[in-house]
Amino acid sequence: MDNSLPLSISPNPHSISSLTNCQKTATKGHLINSCTKSYGISPSFSPLNQEFSPGSCIIDIFPDRFYFNLVTKKDKEKNDKTRTQELDNMVLHNSLSPHTALVITDASIKNDIATSISHVHIANRPLTKTVHHTAFVTSMEAELFAIRCGINQACSNEAISKIIVVTDSIHAAKKFFDSSPHPFQRHSAAILSELRSFFISNPNNSIEFWECLSRLKWRLHHDVDKDSKSFQPIPIFPCKIS
Repeated sequence: MDNSLPLSISPNPHSISSLTNCQKTATKGHLINSCTKSYGISPSFSPLNQEFSPGSCIIDIFPDRFYFNLVTKKDKEKNDKTRTQELDNMVLHNSLSPHTALVITDASIKNDIATSISHVHIANRPLTKTVHHTAFVTSMEAELFAIRCGINQACSNEAISKIIVVTDSIHAAKKFFDSSPHPFQRHSAAILSELRSFFISNPNNSIEFWECLSRLKWRLHHDVDKDSKSFQPIPIFPCKIS
């Protein structure tokens, strides 16, 4: 749909320049420049962001401030009750601390609309609940956004020195610390910038990521999972073309 073509190429009869003013007005917002789409840099992809620069990455500067508690292949052979007990013990250990934020996240997709939900608990009490709907995104991006929102809410509380994120998509959380090019770097850059400020503000600040498999139906994560699947969003436009 681009008008700025080399002189040697005949203009496309369906280019923007061939449209009447009325047609341009009617289609405004639904057309893009094909060259920008093909050769431009997607806003989700930012490998040159300072958060990914060698030597300035969080994994280089604050290697001891974050921790991943994953379900390994060996752990999968354990009884699910064992993992559930580990999660319960973690909550019990941190439930009375006013300086620890427990972030529970989940996401689901129905009718091409993603629902991202995060619940934040402090001192064993629910603090905030955020819900976002987005059309035509991948499940990975929906999970990343849910985690991003939860961490953002926790970091906004100056009393918090420890953040614990519980998710069934631990591979999505690890994307935040992946400095290699990937299509979700917009989220990575935003949350890394947030965590950088969080770590700098206090040398004792830290964050943990705990994996909670959906099949466990662990109480706190199961509540978020039910919420994410209970919404019945109706798209404003019935199809991608619209």
